Amino acid sequence: MTALTHRLAASLLTLAVPFAALLLPAAALASGAERLAERLEVNGQQMPVASVHETPLPGFYQVRLETGEAFYSDAEGKFFLVGDLYENGEGGLTNLTEQSRNDERAEQLARVPESERVMFRTTAESRAKIFVFTDTTCPYCRQFHEEVPKLNEMGIEVHYLAFPRAGMNSQGARILEQIWCADNASEAMNAAKREEALAGSGDCDNPVESQYHLGMAVGVQGTPAIVLPDGRLVPGYVPAERLADMLGLAE
Repeated sequence: MTALTHRLAASLLTLAVPFAALLLPAAALASGAERLAERLEVNGQQMPVASVHETPLPGFYQVRLETGEAFYSDAEGKFFLVGDLYENGEGGLTNLTEQSRNDERAEQLARVPESERVMFRTTAESRAKIFVFTDTTCPYCRQFHEEVPKLNEMGIEVHYLAFPRAGMNSQGARILEQIWCADNASEAMNAAKREEALAGSGDCDNPVESQYHLGMAVGVQGTPAIVLPDGRLVPGYVPAERLADMLGLAE
């Protein structure tokens, strides 16, 4: 009888453990990434964590701070690695860190409302959409703008975002604010790229400053800065044919 009692007790204990786990508070069942985000601190100060994601490297997570900086940490937040993580696969080396940057960059730009972009759409079937951080005082931006009609003919939409390269107190910032405040922003962009003076005011509620900070957050250092649909950042002037090739649309 005693042996039977022991077996019953053991069986009940086996059942009770998973049942008890169901009753644990959500914090106790949080994922490793969530637990790491809560405990990350340096010198007793909580780190401003924006996101934590698992990586293919066992026991390590990618941490992105609200400042845009990223690094890797073990599950306890004791060891940090700064730099790019590569995967050595059959196709060669793949920069997993850069892939992550591209994905996040694409997501951030997709959240910009269309009403806050200056868009040059294609009249043909749309085959791709690129974002371009621009400054009308930049000669290479003016040169790139000459390629826009050709890009549109190829089915490539151009969505401009503002990036006054000399800062918010520059002439470039004031012109961009005039463009974004204009009744017809695309026509104002065309005129500014032809170096024509704009008559309108730049005193409306406009997104130029927020887009300037967004550009810095996603890695823009100069203009033009082209962002492809997969989030890749292409700095500088690129001819239409070369862009089409990069987008896989070359004929």
